[in-house]
Amino acid sequence: MKALHAALCVEEVEVTVKELRAALERAGITLPSLRIDPASLAREASCPRVEWVGCSIEVATRLAAALR
Repeated sequence: MKALHAALCVEEVEVTVKELRAALERAGITLPSLRIDPASLAREASCPRVEWVGCSIEVATRLAAALR
């Protein structure tokens, strides 16, 4: 049961990252570091996390404006 749950979680986060990346690109924002956190996949029953780090102030400002 845990393996099925973990597989569904991984699939869900893969889809979510793709959708988030596409939505950001439509707003003219590219976050190359947006990905599934590899450390969260290493757990026995993984519930992966989305990782995104290191964006510039320009990207952060554009992201905030796009979300308003």
